[in-house]
Amino acid sequence: MTSPDVRVVGRVVKPHGIRGELVVDVHTDSPEERFAVGSVLGTRARDGASGTVTVAAVRPHTGRLLVTFEGVAGRDSAEAMRGLLLLVDASDLAPTDDPDEFHDHELEGLAVVDVHGNRVGVVAEVLHTAASDLLAVRRDGGGEVLVPFVTQIVPTVDVAGGRVVVDPPEGLLDA
Repeated sequence: MTSPDVRVVGRVVKPHGIRGELVVDVHTDSPEERFAVGSVLGTRARDGASGTVTVAAVRPHTGRLLVTFEGVAGRDSAEAMRGLLLLVDASDLAPTDDPDEFHDHELEGLAVVDVHGNRVGVVAEVLHTAASDLLAVRRDGGGEVLVPFVTQIVPTVDVAGGRVVVDPPEGLLDA
């Protein structure tokens, strides 16, 4: 990845079996495109090291993907990839046609205000968890709070206007 503007499309969870197959959590609405055989993905390890991998094989597995990358031939080399983020250049992402769907980079940096118009902070990151997506909001007064990215709590996303409106349950925004 030569561009500094990259997006996470997946994360290596763990090895699967003994032949180098990996369990991957998908963070893209286009897994069939991003993880197609022959696709080259950027990588970023927890220590910040980066590189690339090429998809050799892929198949669905209980809501995730089982992916084999070229050059990863056994469990030991697969184990070394645990936690690896899989990346694409942001310029390769097509805009979404669904008004209720957003790419992470469209949300990151948006101002967060409550339903009364009071500024809360800024969306620092979108976290994808097994339970739901979360907005990591950097509070203006310091600290960070995690806000479930669900319609009941985040009723309005105005990308063009540069803001996200939150209607948090009592205590959610307490530091």
